Amino acid sequence: MTAVAQSPLQQDERLLSLDIIRGVALFGILLMNITSFGLPFAYADPTVYGGATGPNLWAWITTTMLFEGTQRGLFSLLFGAGAILLTARIEARGGDAADVFFRRNLWLIVFGIVHGFVLLWTGEILFYYGATALFVFAFRKATPRTLIAVALGGLLFNAAWNQLDAYNGLKKHAAWQEARAAQASGAALTRKQEGALKTWQDLLDDMKPSAEKIQDKLQAMRGSYGAIVVHQAPVLTHHQSWWMYRYFFDLFSLMLLGMALFKLGLLHLGHGRGVYVWMVALGYGIGLSVNYLELRHVLGANFDVLARMKVEVTYDLGRLAMTTGHLGLLMLFCNSGLLGWLQRRLAAVGQMALSNYVTHSIVCAVLFDGFGFGLYGQLQRHQLYYVVVSIWCAQLVVSPIWLAHYRFGPVEWLWRTLTYGQWQPMRRRVARPGAGEPLAAPAA
Repeated sequence: MTAVAQSPLQQDERLLSLDIIRGVALFGILLMNITSFGLPFAYADPTVYGGATGPNLWAWITTTMLFEGTQRGLFSLLFGAGAILLTARIEARGGDAADVFFRRNLWLIVFGIVHGFVLLWTGEILFYYGATALFVFAFRKATPRTLIAVALGGLLFNAAWNQLDAYNGLKKHAAWQEARAAQASGAALTRKQEGALKTWQDLLDDMKPSAEKIQDKLQAMRGSYGAIVVHQAPVLTHHQSWWMYRYFFDLFSLMLLGMALFKLGLLHLGHGRGVYVWMVALGYGIGLSVNYLELRHVLGANFDVLARMKVEVTYDLGRLAMTTGHLGLLMLFCNSGLLGWLQRRLAAVGQMALSNYVTHSIVCAVLFDGFGFGLYGQLQRHQLYYVVVSIWCAQLVVSPIWLAHYRFGPVEWLWRTLTYGQWQPMRRRVARPGAGEPLAAPAA
């Protein structure tokens, strides 16, 4: 086995389309995450905090209608495609793909733990991707038809689980109503009825937190670094244990679907436009219709908990359809050659996606947490998007400049060094005049 076979992906082996879509998805993830960075319990319900009228309401409507769940979906598709790109290249060179792939993703799990518990981001996704990828490896040589079949089975299983959760929530509410009626009549409550009252109140407090719970969150996040660690640790422990099981088939299935799309050539430049036009038409036709009906129902009920539960039944249909539409539109953009300057900058952002993702957490921690500027809970929802656009602009400028001088982003460099067990060259070396060919060309 040669060192070349086990070496990291080289610049000329990268796919521009994957890097561009990864850069766009990274920006989209910040668009959705910013609410959790800056406001307490307001992600799904603007009536909880941050404003629910005027531009604040429209900010929620826009992001929910167009982007909810889709950016995570795009990233999962790309992760699956990247698994094929990595393992196929290593195996074609006679290398040990299993060795590299498993070390790479085990280190990603470690990064996810550090990202959550040290950099204080409870919504971090690296842990889940690293753990789920371990199960994807066995499917790398499956046919596109097999990958699509297994992926659809997993997505249906996940959708059924969402519907079961919604059904159980409505069942808890019915039991609560029965117990309340008994209580109002003056009858002695049974143990089961007392449990029904508490169970519904706990669920309600989860979805519509009390003023006291919101104040506790504000106080914790505006405190010292140590206080925030203590406050976030139980949340992260729950996320990186139970949520791993709960949403496994979501990530796993989309990774398999990404592998199938890659094998079919749909993520490569040069494919015919027709399939992407159909993806846009069907994806947006179904997704916007479903999302509009969901929004209308929730808004009509003024974000009532029961209304929010009921729309979970169709959530996956709208999310997956919108993800399909976004992917088709992005591939049309990549193939168009339009705005080449923007495509190159987005590709640079995507090539440094891990570093840029971690940077989001660091910048937002400094801006919002108590050991930094302490802006947590201070901005209205719509004002958070000024922060988002500022970060986008900065990374569009900094990423290509960095890659003109360095081969990898700093976190990517660390990841590769740990994965391959060798110190990776960081700086790009350009030939001096008269010294022959450059050893490495600057990033395009």
